[in-house]
Amino acid sequence: MNKSSEKPKRQEEHGDGRDDYECTQCKDTELIIKRNEQGNEIAIFCECRERKAWKRRFKQALIPEEFVHANFENFKRATQYQQSMYDMTLEYMNEFKKGGGEKVIAKHNLGFIAVFGEQRLRELPPHERAPMKQKHNNFGVGKTHLQIALAKRLIKDGFNVLVVSDVAFMDELIQAKMMNDEGETLNRLLHSATHADVLVWDDIGKAKWSEVKEALYYQIINERYRKQKPIIFNSNEDRGTLSEKIGYAAASRLIGQCGSYLLEVEGEDFRLQGRRDN
Repeated sequence: MNKSSEKPKRQEEHGDGRDDYECTQCKDTELIIKRNEQGNEIAIFCECRERKAWKRRFKQALIPEEFVHANFENFKRATQYQQSMYDMTLEYMNEFKKGGGEKVIAKHNLGFIAVFGEQRLRELPPHERAPMKQKHNNFGVGKTHLQIALAKRLIKDGFNVLVVSDVAFMDELIQAKMMNDEGETLNRLLHSATHADVLVWDDIGKAKWSEVKEALYYQIINERYRKQKPIIFNSNEDRGTLSEKIGYAAASRLIGQCGSYLLEVEGEDFRLQGRRDN
């Protein structure tokens, strides 16, 4: 058959040549034109508007690929510490409310930290590290899974959420600080971190310490503390070592704003458990 005579896969059914609209009712404008009782044309929001807004918020949240499917339903509660984490997260979620066009954002932070921090483990003599790590393990206990599940629920409820992973985020900030663009990139990153309704900070304190990073930690945490905007965070450091990694002033504000929503967690690494099960 002559290729020139083949029909195109998509027929031009609309003036702009598109027939692949996600919503055929509003043609992805999110508005529908109707006539009122007086015969005048009025625009009303399409029913797809909230669904598309949720998708945009989800995309902008920067949720890590490995946690895209994390939710409350598939969070394992096989141990008491997992149940405690789960219960605290659900209780914390009740501080967020949306109704009547008004959002109520939690004033507190939510934090899951270690009993015995990673930095403290590294400072032990080599022969003591493995037994102490086994006794006070904080890795693979489900902290990130549960907090991402919370983030996704808040996004669905209409809150603007930003998820950052500590090492990658701090590296990005340092690179932006070194760019020759009059601080434009750095200010954009800082604005996103300080103005989001909710900031989810995964593995905070993981990045290698530097004076510049300590100043950036303080700038972001202090600004959110001043505005009473929450940070949902987890760390493999304990109270003391986290203060050493991000600075005492930043840690004081971060932990202090938790109130009763701070949990020291330790238990079996479910990632290793999964390997044994397989």
